[in-house]
Amino acid sequence: MQTLKLLAVPVLMLLPAIAPAQGLERASAPADARVYFISPNDGEAVSSPVTIRFGLDGMGVAPAGVNQEHTGHHHLLINVDESNMPPMDRPLPTSDNVVHFGGGQTEVSIELEPGQHTLQLMLGDFRHVPHDPAVMSEKITITVE
Repeated sequence: MQTLKLLAVPVLMLLPAIAPAQGLERASAPADARVYFISPNDGEAVSSPVTIRFGLDGMGVAPAGVNQEHTGHHHLLINVDESNMPPMDRPLPTSDNVVHFGGGQTEVSIELEPGQHTLQLMLGDFRHVPHDPAVMSEKITITVE
């Protein structure tokens, strides 16, 4: 079981409201919007705590709860694959594998257990719901030594 401790960078984690059974309408995102890792790099060996820096092009960062067109806030997906990917029409859950940055943060230092981990960024709207189309980074793999 991975242990996640947030260090040095305060993280506002807003719990999303329960979504209706039919899902929610998704906010639109420009087709050229992209979210990416500034650091670490794919394949990099790192020490814990790991400092992760987020980048965003084609959209702006706004805290959760701020409903402004073409903005959102970051979510870090840790060791998430197709089998445990959250639904795209619901607020992203808060868990050890889905970390919210509802305050508009663009960097975090986290403790990760030694071993390989996958990381992926996903932008969520003011309600933590992924945009349409989803603004997701490429998945990277890091090794924590």
